[in-house]
Amino acid sequence: MTSLRVSALGDSLTEGLGDPVAGGWRGWAALLAQSLAADPGDVVFTNHATSGAQTADVLLRQLPEVRRKRPHVAAVIVGGNDTLRATYDIQAVARHLDTTLGSLVEDGTVLLTACLPDPGRMLGLPPALARPLGRRMRSVNTVVHALSERYDAVHVHAAEEPWLFDPVMWSVDRLHPSERGHRALARAFHRELVDRGIALGPAPDDRTDGVAPSRTAQVLWMATKGTRWALDRCTDLLPDLLRLAAAERRENQAEQLDREAAEQTASALRALPGRREHVAARPNGQAASRRPSVDRTADQPDFVEPDLAEPDFAERAFDEAAPHRRMEWSRDAAAEVSPA
Repeated sequence: MTSLRVSALGDSLTEGLGDPVAGGWRGWAALLAQSLAADPGDVVFTNHATSGAQTADVLLRQLPEVRRKRPHVAAVIVGGNDTLRATYDIQAVARHLDTTLGSLVEDGTVLLTACLPDPGRMLGLPPALARPLGRRMRSVNTVVHALSERYDAVHVHAAEEPWLFDPVMWSVDRLHPSERGHRALARAFHRELVDRGIALGPAPDDRTDGVAPSRTAQVLWMATKGTRWALDRCTDLLPDLLRLAAAERRENQAEQLDREAAEQTASALRALPGRREHVAARPNGQAASRRPSVDRTADQPDFVEPDLAEPDFAERAFDEAAPHRRMEWSRDAAAEVSPA
């Protein structure tokens, strides 16, 4: 019997911070993996995500390890840390993500992606500091949306999930989900996978089985690791944010900065390679039906290229509320997902 191989790439969100278990962290990806097969024992899950990872880390360090394992399903959620660095560059983010996702598609892997919430809002930063962070996060989400469509990824609009602003869903740092939050994200992915005929097991339980950190433990975390994180950002990100906030306030140009960010994001997407060599053409309008299969010799379908040359793409792409195209998945192919 061949097991269903599932890998996770990303940063501390996917590593599982906020959902402690004996020996380390668990997290949403591990919870989801067990629901992909009727028998959880038929799933082999490997978590490659590491705390602090940026898109370059996923491409250069995690991707080679994942490709050696030849997963049937791979989750790639990253980009939040890129927005929290003074070195933030949407062109680089787009290139890193495109190469990572395209390489996995080349291997016949089904992709899981998600957009992320605004870190400034989650941290409760003053508006002057939160706006530049929010602008960066919208740009990253726009890139993720476009590439998710390009590579037929199973995508969750995590930035729009109704549970985001429920305090019990978050750990003390307000950047990582609590166990409840991780379970909510896993269940959101499970719903999408059921719609596409991929998930064969029951949804992850929404009841917690761990022990929430005590108030003392939370304070201790903030006084040690949390304080260190804040100091790192104060010497890296904060000066850049203060500069951006000062420019925005001095010139009262928030709308202009929004338009510039939208154009920079659209430019980053237009600069990506057109049709990747490893994908064969399919008729326009034909929905993708790629799904995890243990047969690696099967032909892989092509993606429908997003029209990045449209005159209004810069404005439209930056609109988080724009509906995301949903691919049709044949339920009668569910047997192909099941390990044989």
